[in-house]
Amino acid sequence: MADTVLYDVTEGLATVTLNRPDAMNAMNTEAKEALRDALRDAAADPAVRAVLLTATGRAFCVGQDLKEHIGLLAEDRKTGAGRTMTTVREHYNPIVTALTEMPKPVVAGVNGVAAGAGAGFALAADYRVVADTASFNTSFAGVALTADSGVSWTLPRLIGHGRAADLLLFPRSVSAQEAYELGIANKVVPAGELAAEAAAVARRLAEGPTAAYAAIKESLAYGAGHSLAETLAKEDELQVRAGASEDHQRAVEAFVKKEKPVYLGR
Repeated sequence: MADTVLYDVTEGLATVTLNRPDAMNAMNTEAKEALRDALRDAAADPAVRAVLLTATGRAFCVGQDLKEHIGLLAEDRKTGAGRTMTTVREHYNPIVTALTEMPKPVVAGVNGVAAGAGAGFALAADYRVVADTASFNTSFAGVALTADSGVSWTLPRLIGHGRAADLLLFPRSVSAQEAYELGIANKVVPAGELAAEAAAVARRLAEGPTAAYAAIKESLAYGAGHSLAETLAKEDELQVRAGASEDHQRAVEAFVKKEKPVYLGR
């Protein structure tokens, strides 16, 4: 695993840490490939029950590394290859797909500014714990680009079409408090407590009924693009599966005994 992204699995929790603090965790090609691969590893590893996505330094992620980007654009102008913007389908799309389709809960510990693709990564997580000094910025229009990293899908579902259009057409810094009020942040904590609180939330999910969490993620994604009737049928399908799980049996037995259940994720 490249040093641009750190990866650790401890007691069922995979911690994926963006690690280019001097560049505010801007995504160069190496970092994009490392993040994509780390998330795929977490999704495939049966020992991983939840994922925490966070970062080192004062930023969560400011999106594309524009210094590298400028060089690639210049190369494209010389060669006509047009390779620069293939990064969306080669890197950003797989990263967001890994986050949203991972059958495990994902917590984003947003320690600082999350801009562009960095905002997209945070929005693709299932739960966002945000430092009170952090901020969000779509930033795409500011460099004459359109939304990527799933922002055109995730942002309006969190805050509504009108507000999403406002933030995309007129990009600005959204404070942690405003992000909470809009529905982007699930929890805002003092910056000094961010690491501990985000890890605590992620560990709590890792200890929970992870198969049920996977079904919840699937039902939310399905409901976003289907009719009520279709969604009800999907809920029935998923609930039948959940009801037959060992975790459900354990939960019911523990409830009757007034004990805390121990979940196995199956």
